[in-house]
Amino acid sequence: MTTKRLSQPEFIALIAMLFATIAFSIDAMLPALPEIGAELTPTDLNRAQLVLTSFVLGMGVGTFFTGPLSDAFGRKPVILGGALLYCVASLMALYANSLEFLLVARLAQGLGAAGPRVVAMAIVRDLYEGRQMAKLMSLVMLIFTLVPAIAPTLGAGIIAISDWRGIFMAFVVFSVISVIWLALRQPETLPVEHRKPLHGATLFRAMMEVFSVPMVRLSIAVQCLCMGMLFGVLSSTQQVFDITFHQRENFPYWFALIALLAASASVLNAALVVRLGMRYLVTLAVGGQILFSAVMLLTGWSGWLSGTPYLLVYVLWNASVFFMVGMTLGNLNALAMEPLGHIAGMAASIISAVATVVAVIIAVPIGLAFDNTPVPLAAGVLVCATIAFVLVRRMARLDRVLTPAD
Repeated sequence: MTTKRLSQPEFIALIAMLFATIAFSIDAMLPALPEIGAELTPTDLNRAQLVLTSFVLGMGVGTFFTGPLSDAFGRKPVILGGALLYCVASLMALYANSLEFLLVARLAQGLGAAGPRVVAMAIVRDLYEGRQMAKLMSLVMLIFTLVPAIAPTLGAGIIAISDWRGIFMAFVVFSVISVIWLALRQPETLPVEHRKPLHGATLFRAMMEVFSVPMVRLSIAVQCLCMGMLFGVLSSTQQVFDITFHQRENFPYWFALIALLAASASVLNAALVVRLGMRYLVTLAVGGQILFSAVMLLTGWSGWLSGTPYLLVYVLWNASVFFMVGMTLGNLNALAMEPLGHIAGMAASIISAVATVVAVIIAVPIGLAFDNTPVPLAAGVLVCATIAFVLVRRMARLDRVLTPAD
């Protein structure tokens, strides 16, 4: 087996494409939600949102297993196996004739997507650490953030020439291309001599170790809230544009603008993280989100604005949520993983599984509370951002205790 490392640009592009499987699987579905709702759940259109969160839930559950499997059998076999499950589940969804069957297929699709998601993170941790890892992850997240700029437009284009089912064939093609690239170009990053046998006791000890570190616990909690805000916004943003602002046809273009505005966060984070530190930037991001969400909530409640000005306020607020994600998730992952390099695969699985499953629990009620206005969405994000800010401040106090000034 060759041990030659890929050039950093190619490595970043490959990891970003593996991560982009998730963004593509979620965001390309957004334009399809009205059609799915009308065909499969016409009496309760809000339930179509579950097509998004069922995928995320499956991904969260799957991440609990993929890290330990990759520690035992290597990184590449687990990614390839996950991609196979993802493709099979996509074909199941293609032929779904009920919302329940579609949700099961999406759950299985999420289980498969957990392979590329978590094991790609473990590959990064195998090769990089600390602030350099955070910088690299910021560049990966830049590409990850750009995917939503084109995914809804691609989804709308596929619907225009076929129907919403055709999107699932696009998922299969995307996954096949990414795993072929991985198989041919990326050497295995976990040598056989460093692999750990798969034992329940080992996983339990790793879980205890992860949750025994206060900084890791706080990082996971803030991740739960940040991801909950993201998935809550994603769940109902199509309905807000469609029902509140009557922008169904223009939704992919508004969403592309939001994604492009938010993409600057990863560039900014990569430029600043080595100099200012991860926790400081997370503090700024969640603190800013409290302000933006308060403005959005007051605007919606008060009725001060209507029409295009109200739409523009919503677009800027929506972009601020995505911007916050670009400034937080990579840093929080790096903070959580920094003391856990010796159990990178299992730690990545545990952290990602807990953060994702809890984020879905947070996001589902926020999304289903949609009442034809963005008010419930803004209120839910404001509450989450406020709690996250309190937890980040606790991280700061803990950091001062652990690293006292000379």
